[in-house]
Amino acid sequence: MSDGPPTPPSATLLDVTRALAPGHPNWPGDVPLAFGVGARISDGDVVNVGSIRTSLHAGTHVDAPWHYDDRGVRLGAVDLRRLVGEALVLDVSGGDGAVSVAALEAALVDAETPEGALPPRVLLHTGEPDAWGTAFPAGFRPLAPAAVDWMAERGVRLIGTDAPSVDPLTSKDLPAHRACAAHDLTIVEGLALARVAPGRYELICLPLSLPEADASPARALLRPLG
Repeated sequence: MSDGPPTPPSATLLDVTRALAPGHPNWPGDVPLAFGVGARISDGDVVNVGSIRTSLHAGTHVDAPWHYDDRGVRLGAVDLRRLVGEALVLDVSGGDGAVSVAALEAALVDAETPEGALPPRVLLHTGEPDAWGTAFPAGFRPLAPAAVDWMAERGVRLIGTDAPSVDPLTSKDLPAHRACAAHDLTIVEGLALARVAPGRYELICLPLSLPEADASPARALLRPLG
């Protein structure tokens, strides 16, 4: 006997979070990801209990403005409404260097999305695989500040990327982060988008409740729209 009608495709949840497992690479110089063993049922304890030690920027994470601006708000002041709602996934992979305005315009054509119809959230597949193994991806593609400006001018309030940062690994002045700060944009980094088709989705991406933090790992899900 059926329990009801089949689940419609629009109810499917796509997990676009990088799995954090022992050996997962962190940003060079950050606290490495490590799991500890506490109680174990196999040792005669009543429960299994573990611990975790990590940088707050491990894997898929939400940046608070305080991360890159000492005057910026900490994680507890980030508006969670920014992290839930309609999002557009764009494929800007296949190029070299920073993601440019031209790359965004081409991706919009491929996604059959008019330039003036951007939702408040744009997620960029820059070509990163969904798993980094144990080697940190030093050659990832950052965002050109002009591309950040271009999206902000079209109403975007959140930018997500599958790269570990919107700026290059060796950057000291963080121009893309600065551009996001200038437009009050929320940043999500380290998404897993390699298996996600370009198009419109509902984004659900919630960090841990760490009010005083500069960032937090997050669980990010996409629900197809339409």
